[in-house]
Amino acid sequence: MKTISCMNIEPETLYSYGGEKKTYKQKEIIYREGDHAAYYYQILHGKVKLNSYNEEGKEFIQNIIGGNQSFGDSLLFLEKFYVMNAICLVESEIIRLPKNNFLELLENNPKISLEMNACLSQRLYFKAIMLQNMSSPNPVLRLEGLLNYLKSYHDGDCEQCFPVELTRQQIANLTGLRVETVIRNLKKMEKLGKLKIQDRKILY
Repeated sequence: MKTISCMNIEPETLYSYGGEKKTYKQKEIIYREGDHAAYYYQILHGKVKLNSYNEEGKEFIQNIIGGNQSFGDSLLFLEKFYVMNAICLVESEIIRLPKNNFLELLENNPKISLEMNACLSQRLYFKAIMLQNMSSPNPVLRLEGLLNYLKSYHDGDCEQCFPVELTRQQIANLTGLRVETVIRNLKKMEKLGKLKIQDRKILY
């Protein structure tokens, strides 16, 4: 399945509309669940984890994104609050652009606005496919739904080259499967040629 990337706007364009480059330390929180959506964020270098916690304190990782990718942008079109946290996994350089400046940028640049619409539409598409597969009693379909969704945020169209940066336990939490079931079916998928496992790293 061909993958797509998150929105990626030329840094010079972001700077021209008032964007600022910030350096975040490892484990630094960029925003918390419940914060008001106030900025468009685009990663220059680094890696960011988007997560949330349930009532029991169990972590759910929504995604892990890296260089030339954006996050938090869909909520800029709504008067809503973040439903997840954004935390740096490593020291990261990120451009942030205030909401009003970002909306002005889109208004003045129809091509970028169309690209944003396409990006958001594809995210919704892949998320719908993931949720559909999650309802299946077939563990392989559940795993494929999750992996396709994660891979959809990344550039490239190669087979078995996307590194899945989730532990087996995290995959189990996201799919509602037991860890033993995840391990067994990942091995099954490897035998079917759907993925590779190298030094315990999943390549999809």
